[in-house]
Amino acid sequence: MNKDQLFFEAFQKHVPEDAVKYCFDIWKEKPFNFYITNKRSTKLGDFRYRSDKKVQTITINYNLNPYQFLITYIHEVAHYHAFTKYGLKIKPHGIEWKSTFQKLMTPMLSNRVFPLELLVHLKRYMANPKASSVSDYFLAVELRKFDPDTAIEGIQLLQEIKVGTIFEMKGRYFEKLETRRTRVLCKEVDSGKKYLILCHAEVKVK
Repeated sequence: MNKDQLFFEAFQKHVPEDAVKYCFDIWKEKPFNFYITNKRSTKLGDFRYRSDKKVQTITINYNLNPYQFLITYIHEVAHYHAFTKYGLKIKPHGIEWKSTFQKLMTPMLSNRVFPLELLVHLKRYMANPKASSVSDYFLAVELRKFDPDTAIEGIQLLQEIKVGTIFEMKGRYFEKLETRRTRVLCKEVDSGKKYLILCHAEVKVK
């Protein structure tokens, strides 16, 4: 199996049907190494420009639902295109990246690709995209509805659990104290230290 076929089949498996050819075409236009990796708790995807490498590399977590995978893929490709066009001195999520991301995402902002209820939040987010789609509360909540494994793993959003509940997050245990706008004040059980955690952080109740 040649690389073209391998990549096309990977997109068929991981992104919505109407996005497959587009994802393949933007890879073909400016090729890069593309790896689908194990789940990483700190990031959904990754791109780091290496001036000592002729071919750059993008990685995406395998466990993302098709809509999150597509958004993350285009997010990372935008990094690649922005650094290539504007140079290495730009900010990773500065105006050059934002405009590139918006341009690349525009052909996908259709109800043929995204469910309408998700598309509404995605279009709003794309008006001024941030470093991560999960930093947008309403988009993150809507995207989570399409995750196949959250119910199986007993995962809940921090905002969904009651005050006083002990929960696990990234191997550490916390008690939920109070909600403050988009974040929740929590106390780490072992250290007693208090932290502000995003309302839509995924946690597992003890």
